[in-house]
Amino acid sequence: MSTSVIGFPRIGKDRELKFASEKFFKGEITADALGAVAAEIRKDNLLDQKDAGIDFISSNDFSFYDNVLDTAVLFNVIPGRYKALGLSGLETYFAMARGYQGEAGNVKALAMKKWFNTNYHYLVPEIDDDTEIKLTGTKPFDEYKEAAGLGVKTKTAIVGPFTFLKLAKYTGSKGACVFASALAEEYVKLVKGLADLGASWIEFDEPYLVHDLTEEDIILFKSLYEKILSSKAGLKVLLQTYFGDIRDIYTEVCSLGFDGIGLDFVEGKETLNLVKKHSFPKDKLLFAGVVNGKNIWRNNYENTLKLVGEIASATGDVDNIIVGTSCSLLHVPYTLESETKLTDDYRKHFAFAEEKLVELTVIDKLVKNPEKAVLDSNKALFTERINSCDEKVQERVRNIKDSDYTRLPAFAEREKIQHERFNLPLFPTTTIGSFPQTADVRKNRQDFRKGLISEAQYDEFNKKKIADCIKLQEEIGLDVLVHGEFERNDMVEYFGEHLSGYLFTEKAWVQSYGTRCVKPPVIWGDVSRKESITVKWSKFAASCTDKEVKGMLTGPVTILNWSFPREDISVKESTLQIALAIRDEVLDLEANGINIIQIDEAALREKLPLRKSDWYSEYLDWAIPAFRLVASGVKPETQIHTHMCYSEFTDIIPAIDAMDADVITFEASRSDLQILDSLKENNFKTEVGPGVYDIHSPRVPSVEEIVSALGKMRSRIEDKKLWVNPDCGLKTRGEEETVKSLKNLVKAAAELRA
Repeated sequence: MSTSVIGFPRIGKDRELKFASEKFFKGEITADALGAVAAEIRKDNLLDQKDAGIDFISSNDFSFYDNVLDTAVLFNVIPGRYKALGLSGLETYFAMARGYQGEAGNVKALAMKKWFNTNYHYLVPEIDDDTEIKLTGTKPFDEYKEAAGLGVKTKTAIVGPFTFLKLAKYTGSKGACVFASALAEEYVKLVKGLADLGASWIEFDEPYLVHDLTEEDIILFKSLYEKILSSKAGLKVLLQTYFGDIRDIYTEVCSLGFDGIGLDFVEGKETLNLVKKHSFPKDKLLFAGVVNGKNIWRNNYENTLKLVGEIASATGDVDNIIVGTSCSLLHVPYTLESETKLTDDYRKHFAFAEEKLVELTVIDKLVKNPEKAVLDSNKALFTERINSCDEKVQERVRNIKDSDYTRLPAFAEREKIQHERFNLPLFPTTTIGSFPQTADVRKNRQDFRKGLISEAQYDEFNKKKIADCIKLQEEIGLDVLVHGEFERNDMVEYFGEHLSGYLFTEKAWVQSYGTRCVKPPVIWGDVSRKESITVKWSKFAASCTDKEVKGMLTGPVTILNWSFPREDISVKESTLQIALAIRDEVLDLEANGINIIQIDEAALREKLPLRKSDWYSEYLDWAIPAFRLVASGVKPETQIHTHMCYSEFTDIIPAIDAMDADVITFEASRSDLQILDSLKENNFKTEVGPGVYDIHSPRVPSVEEIVSALGKMRSRIEDKKLWVNPDCGLKTRGEEETVKSLKNLVKAAAELRA
C-alpha cells in the first residue's frame, strides 16, 4: 500500500498568504514579494508531506485566491472586461476575484459560490461565445518544477475539464458541449507539457461526478476524457472524486483508460457498495479516501482497517489500494502544534492537516502489521467521547412537540400587523448586520482577552462604537438600523463562546475564500445556552435611537455548519440542541423590547446533499423546521428576518419560503440577480431584499447601478415586499467605501420612492 493527499492548506501555518496578499492589495509590497511568501508556503507544504512519508503529494494545489479561478486563467477564460483594463497578469487575476475600481476602469468581480457542500467559495468562470480556450498559463509547470527542485516528486492536481465546464457560467448562446472539444485539446497540451518535464502523474479533480448526472452529462464526460486519455504521452492519469459517490457513472469511469481512480469512502455512502457490486479494474490503482478531509476528529483506526479490509476483499488485491484523504485538506486547519492552550485531554482527540498525514502513514503500517497497542490506544479515545453528554439537554430535545415548529398566526396576517406597527417607507433600507471591524475594534477585543483592560473599559469602548454607528446610520438615512457587532469576532464563534458544549482554538484557521479565513469552533458536547448573549448590546443600541434596531443572531443550521461537528451523534440532533438555545435568546430579545430580530442562516445550503433525491429525507426535512423552532415563540408583531449568501438557492426556494420568516435577504449581486426569476415562479410569499451590491469587493456602486438593480427586482417582486440592502455584512470592508456605498444605496431607494 501507499499513501496519497489530494491537496493541502495553502494559507500558511500563520495565515502568511492572507497578510501578504492584503499588503499587496494596498500597494505596500510588490508582486515579487508576494510571490516569495507564496513560494515559502509551497515549500513548507511539500516538505511537511514528504517528511511525513506521503507517497503521492500534489503540486499545483496552491492558489493565490481560488483553484477554479486559476484554471480559468490557465486556459484563457478571462472575460473581455478584465482584459480591457490593461493590467498585469496578477492584477487581472485579482480584478476577476475582487473587482476593480481605479484609473483603468470599474468592473465587478466574478460571481462567487459555495464549493459543493463546504464553507469554501469558488469563483465562477464566465464563458462567452467569443471565448478562445487555449493553454496560455504556466502555473502547473512552474509548480511541478519548483517541487522537483526541492526533491519532491509530485502529481500535478488540477480541476478537471468536466467539473470546470459544469461550474462555468455561459453568457452567450453556446453551452458546455460547444467548448468541450477545444478544452479537451488544451488539457492534452497540459498533459504533454508535464510529460516533457518528466512528471509521472496528473490528477484531474472531478467532484462534479458525485451529483445526479444526466445522460448528456455522461456523454460530455466521456467525450472529454476519451480525447485526453488517448494522448497521455506516457503520463499516468488519476481521476480524483470527492464529497460523495459516483453511482451514476462508476462503470463508465472504470472502463476508461485512467491509471488511478480516487473514490470517497467517507461521504460516498454508496462507494463501498459500488466496488463490491461491480468490482474494480485490476489494471488501475484505487485511491481510497478513508481519512476525513473535512473534520478534525482523530481517525478511528479499527473502523478504517475494517473498511480497507472490505475494499481489499472486493478488489481482490490490497496492493492496488492507495490510502488517502477523502478530499483536499484545504478544509481543515494546518497543525495542532499551534494550539498551545488546549490541554492534552482535548488535543489527543483531534487531527488537523499535519496530523492527518501521520494518520495516513499509521494506517498504511497497521494494514501490514495491526499492532495491538496502537489500536487499543486509539480505541480508548472513542470510549472517552461517549461519556460527554448532558441529560437535561437531550431530554429537552426529546420533548419538542410538532406545534413548536409552527408560528401563528399565518404569514399574511402577520405581514399586515407588522406593516401597521413599523410604518416603514416603501423600499425600506437596512444592512445585513456587521459594520467595518477596524484596527481599534480588533485591538479592544484582543486587549480584553489578554487582560490588559477591564470589562468596564471594554464595554465602554464598544458602547461608544455602537452609539457612533447608530448616529452614522441615522445620518445616512437608513430605515432599520443595526448595532454594528463590534463585540463579535465571528458570527459563529461569538455565539459558541456563550454556549455550553463548545471548544475553541487559537489558530485553527481555515480558508473560506481568498484572504477570508475563519476559525470554526468545535462542538465538543451537548449544547445549551449558558447566559444571555446579545441582549445587553441590542438594548443599548435601541436606546440610542428612535428608529428600529435589529437584534442580530446566527441561526442553528449555520452555527452547526460553520462549526466542526461531533461525529458521535447526528447533525440533526446537534442542530436541534442549538436551535433551542437560540430560541431562548430570541425570546429574551423580544422581552427586552427588540421588535425586529434577524436570525442569519447564511450556510443553510452548505450541508444540502449534492444529490437532489436526498435533499428532503437527509436534510431539509429537519433543517427548515429547526429554523422555525427558533422563531415560533414570538408575537405576531415581532418581525423575524433571516439572511443567506453565496450559494445557489434557486432550486430550493420553496423550502426557504417554508422557513416562515417575515423578511429574507439574499446575496444576489455577484450572480446578476438570477434568483429573482425563481422567486417569481414560486410565488415567494416572504418579503425579500436581494443584495444590491457586492460587499466582498472594495468598489463603490453608483446610484445608477443600484437603481438599475432595483428596477430588475421590481419586475419580479412586489414593491411592498422589496427591501434594499447590501448582499452581506460589512465587517471586512473599509469605513470610507462603506459610507459611500450606503449613501448611494439610500439615494437609490429615495429615487425609486420619488
